[in-house]
Amino acid sequence: MSIIIDPSACTGCGLCREVCPGNLLCADENGRAAIRRPADCWNCAACLKACAQTAIALYLPPEIGGNGASLRVSREGDLLHWLFSLPDGRRRVITVDRRNANHY
Repeated sequence: MSIIIDPSACTGCGLCREVCPGNLLCADENGRAAIRRPADCWNCAACLKACAQTAIALYLPPEIGGNGASLRVSREGDLLHWLFSLPDGRRRVITVDRRNANHY
């Protein structure tokens, strides 16, 4: 499981590189985000939440119940919209207030 970066959507702002706890993200030859070692990704979703361009997706494989879906996060003020794209083309959205997103 790892992230997928859409280089056409990435603006190279570097926010994802700043928040990655594993220091796995770097800039490619065009200054856009790239992942050094996809197998080392912790799947924490910090980069997804930091990316204002929604250029980063987390692949959710069948082994964890994701059935090959991908997850992106878009922001709207204090709201985070968790966007799930399912393999059959359906989409699901879960919206949370980012100020409460990490409360358990």
